[in-house]
Amino acid sequence: MKEISLGILAALFFAVTFILNHSMELDGGSWLWSASLRYFFMLPFLFIIVFYRKGWKPMSNEMKRQPVQWFVWSFVGFVLFYAPLTFAASFGPGWLVSGTWQLTIVAGVLLAPLFTLKIGDQIHRQKVPVISLLISCVILIGIVLIQIPQAQTVSMDILILGILPVIIAAFAYPLGNRKMMEVCDGRLDTYQRVLGMTIASLPAWIVMAVFALSTVGLPSASQVFQSLIVAISSGVIATVLFFIATDRVRDDQGKLAAVEATQSTEVLFVIIGEMLLLSVPLPEPIALTGLGIIVIGMLLHSYHTMLQSKKSQISQTIKKVVE
Repeated sequence: MKEISLGILAALFFAVTFILNHSMELDGGSWLWSASLRYFFMLPFLFIIVFYRKGWKPMSNEMKRQPVQWFVWSFVGFVLFYAPLTFAASFGPGWLVSGTWQLTIVAGVLLAPLFTLKIGDQIHRQKVPVISLLISCVILIGIVLIQIPQAQTVSMDILILGILPVIIAAFAYPLGNRKMMEVCDGRLDTYQRVLGMTIASLPAWIVMAVFALSTVGLPSASQVFQSLIVAISSGVIATVLFFIATDRVRDDQGKLAAVEATQSTEVLFVIIGEMLLLSVPLPEPIALTGLGIIVIGMLLHSYHTMLQSKKSQISQTIKKVVE
């Protein structure tokens, strides 16, 4: 499935976030700057893309039509997603934050009943895809295993501060993304939607930047440069790729869960990147086992989606023959 390939490619670029956020924390940079600078830098790149594609007017009209919806779900999907992730980077290596972030796969499956699907003239409440949920629980087991070594070496307070924000982010990201797809209802492309969400979330990033300026001062040149790299790699390239993939399968909760499950490959990219760039040691055997289980869960999601697609194609073929 092309959407899964897009999801894995997005995961590669998303991995830059976890590696550089950890790097900035090691250099003493404030998580407030790490979070806000990413979205400040995303804005001009996205604006140029949307303006070049002549998509500014339709996007601004959509935002004016439903300003509250745009503000609320952009805040959920961007602010409650990224601010907690950068905060959590203060309490552990990128691979640990990235591994815990895979809770978003389970969260995405559990959020299905919050959405509806229109078939003909009828509105149907979507159901939790049971098989996808069971596969996601396999991933959850892997997440628990990677936390065990960390739990043995740090206090409970630090562990909670490193995990709880990621749990919030794990639910906020798919919720904000899916709600905005619902609000736009196919009227905007991915670039327009990401730019609109970035603009709608700007008030929150400005407040964070002002607070950072008054408490820790200006960011270092290194943090500004690394935030720029994160903005381009994760904020623009990865976000757009991932949103394209999820938008293509937004009406099928099983396929949507499979695309979201591709983000589990981030962990592998982060481990390799941190070992090469930050000299972070290889995780302990029990954590590596957990990471392996996470990847197996992602592969199971892909296999299940492939079977579902084949069944759908067969049923459509039979229907055409009968007609």
